[in-house]
Amino acid sequence: MPPRINLLSASKALPFRPRAPMERWRPSMGPQLQQLRLYSNPQKDLPVAETTNEAPNTDDPSGIPHVSEEAAAMSKIAGEPGPDLSTGTPIEEIVQGDKEAQEKLPKVMKDAINAAKKPSGSRGFSTSTRVRLDVASESGGGESVESTIISAGTAPLSMSKDATGVKFGLPALPLPKDFNLHHRYDPLIEQFTGLLIQDGKKGVAQRNVSAILSHLRTSPPPQLSPSRSLLPGHPPPSALPLNPILYLTLAIDSIAPLLRIRSLRGAAGGGTALQVPVPLGVKQRRRKAIMWILEAASNRKSRGSGKNMFAQKVAETVVSVVEGKSDLWAKRDTIHKQGVSARANMNLRQLGRR
Repeated sequence: MPPRINLLSASKALPFRPRAPMERWRPSMGPQLQQLRLYSNPQKDLPVAETTNEAPNTDDPSGIPHVSEEAAAMSKIAGEPGPDLSTGTPIEEIVQGDKEAQEKLPKVMKDAINAAKKPSGSRGFSTSTRVRLDVASESGGGESVESTIISAGTAPLSMSKDATGVKFGLPALPLPKDFNLHHRYDPLIEQFTGLLIQDGKKGVAQRNVSAILSHLRTSPPPQLSPSRSLLPGHPPPSALPLNPILYLTLAIDSIAPLLRIRSLRGAAGGGTALQVPVPLGVKQRRRKAIMWILEAASNRKSRGSGKNMFAQKVAETVVSVVEGKSDLWAKRDTIHKQGVSARANMNLRQLGRR
């Protein structure tokens, strides 16, 4: 009986030959093909200059001379020095009047052209005044020297009111002793700033004063009260926001007390103090009024937060003083009433000075 055939072992004995893949086309490693210019004419050569010192295509067949040569010829006829043909004409001179050509120049050339256009410096004096003075002196009395100076816009210091071309006028001579850098502000503004200083920060106080004046300038005109009269001769309410310094000065001087009450202990006998009114100077009166305004502003209720909030409260207090709505008027009237009632004690003022 023949042996049985195992199919699994038979499959291993059969050879397996897969189909060979198709060969792909590969470029040959031989010499590379020469690049051909399909639309060129190999018989036509490039233009060559007749001489080796000149570049090709520089000669104009029309026979028109170059711009530099034409300029040199015109300068020779006029007898003036013309451009140097050996060095050539700079590009900045060629494109001097052509804005379109200047826009296409590189940035380096544009910067050079802009630097040349800038003035070298400021004039130390006006030459037109000297020329007019010379003409007036040669004409022999046609125009006075003073009128010539004024028409030129360079009036001296002595003609501060008649000077033309000056917005705020010039100071009159002789200059005061305090006419310097440290006294360039209004005296009231300097005093107000000094009383606003806290912890030695003067810059913060100056910023607050600037915010107060700005608030007064932008606020609507105040509505004056007939019962609270301001200083006589004050401008109309519509003109106060136009001058915030005058606005602040009017509010401070209107509520400033004329005197203060001094208590002399033991002057009435038996250890009883005696009330004596003492008159105040202008600076003392203003200082008292400013301290009242700052105290009233600190007691006001804040409507927000920020570094200019206190300045806004001070400005609102100033507006309320001018409108007659502030309690500072009653404070001033109380001191004046006490002074009137104690005016008989003014001759006893020397008792307290020991």
